[in-house]
Amino acid sequence: MKEIYVIAGPTASGKSAVAVELAKLVNGEVVSADSMQIYKGMNIGTAKPSEEEKEGVPHHMIDIVNPDEPYSAALYQQQARTVIADIHSRNRTPILCGGTGFYINAVIYDIQFAQNEDADPHVLYFTNMAATKGPDHIHKLLHAADPKAACAIHPNNIKRVIRALSYNQATGKLFSDYNSLQKKQPKVYKSVFVCLNMERQQLYKLIDQRAINMFKAGLENEVEGLMSQGYHKDLVSMQGIGYKEIIEYLLGNCTREDAISSIQQNSRHYAKRQITWFKHQNPYAVSMQAGVKMPMIIAQEISMR
Repeated sequence: MKEIYVIAGPTASGKSAVAVELAKLVNGEVVSADSMQIYKGMNIGTAKPSEEEKEGVPHHMIDIVNPDEPYSAALYQQQARTVIADIHSRNRTPILCGGTGFYINAVIYDIQFAQNEDADPHVLYFTNMAATKGPDHIHKLLHAADPKAACAIHPNNIKRVIRALSYNQATGKLFSDYNSLQKKQPKVYKSVFVCLNMERQQLYKLIDQRAINMFKAGLENEVEGLMSQGYHKDLVSMQGIGYKEIIEYLLGNCTREDAISSIQQNSRHYAKRQITWFKHQNPYAVSMQAGVKMPMIIAQEISMR
């Protein structure tokens, strides 16, 4: 069984920096497991690592689709495994890095995805409902039907919410139970699964500052540019944190300060859900205390496992 490293954790926890340092130690290449970094032209709001931050380490599964193209975990699974096989064929080490838990599980476990899922009448029903009543409405339906699944799935992950509701309607079973069964599937790779975390208030401070830094880096201009290309607010990609809030500001529905505050709050809530998700994966946990453990030290600790 081939080996991979997995670097997971909540937003702003320092995953990318650790993955780069680890890659330098183990002759590795980074495979992104981030459901937003797949989109071309969406750089600042998704915190894509810059060329300088990559430090010459190859990165994969970034900038692979346009913001208006449909994408799924099943497609991600297929493409990421192809990339990983190529990395292994060159006697290098894949490092799966990101905060999208379902993407990570789709790669490392033998999860089977339904065929022709989009043709399922339940999927079509909830897709139409999401289009007319919005993502918050269908997420509330999921929370009523399956609170555990609702906690694990972000309201803006419309496709995933629809899939959970459709599974519940079609089978009468909980999607969260289905996920638990999938995690009992055999692993495809021998993996060293590491979850980065830090004291909650420290993490929240980093999240808040990152939102401010994104504005300084030109997030507003990035969103304006995307909208000028015809990418509208109803796209799944443009519902991502950092984009939907800026769109509301640009449409005159809130102030700039309100947009920043909303990004900070929504990012903190998302980080909380990520932490809950990864705790259930039983990973090897590493504390990223600022000024105590730097990425290089963390990477050295991981490489010795």
